[in-house]
Amino acid sequence: MEISFAEFQKFDMRVGKVVEANQIPGSRNLIRMIIDFGKEKRQAVAGLLQWYEPENLIGKKYAFILNLQRRKFMGVESQCMILAAEDDKGNVVCLQPEKDIAVGSEVH
Repeated sequence: MEISFAEFQKFDMRVGKVVEANQIPGSRNLIRMIIDFGKEKRQAVAGLLQWYEPENLIGKKYAFILNLQRRKFMGVESQCMILAAEDDKGNVVCLQPEKDIAVGSEVH
């Protein structure tokens, strides 16, 4: 399905830096992260524990979508979504900027 460029422009995608990350108690795969976007911090919940140790996410920058509808996972609200790629073998990697760039930078 194709979307128009105008629809694509509705996505607010930005670079954020993970400042906190921990496993959600009682979950098998969920990590709760606090993300610094420069002007604000937001909480994200992602099913990444199979591929990432929470402490290895801290201090790194990733791409996020900020304007998706918020959802709760195990009672924890996710206020943004980390962008990740998955191959046909089920391997998952979170998308990072190739070079250092300021937190809050827009992804186009």
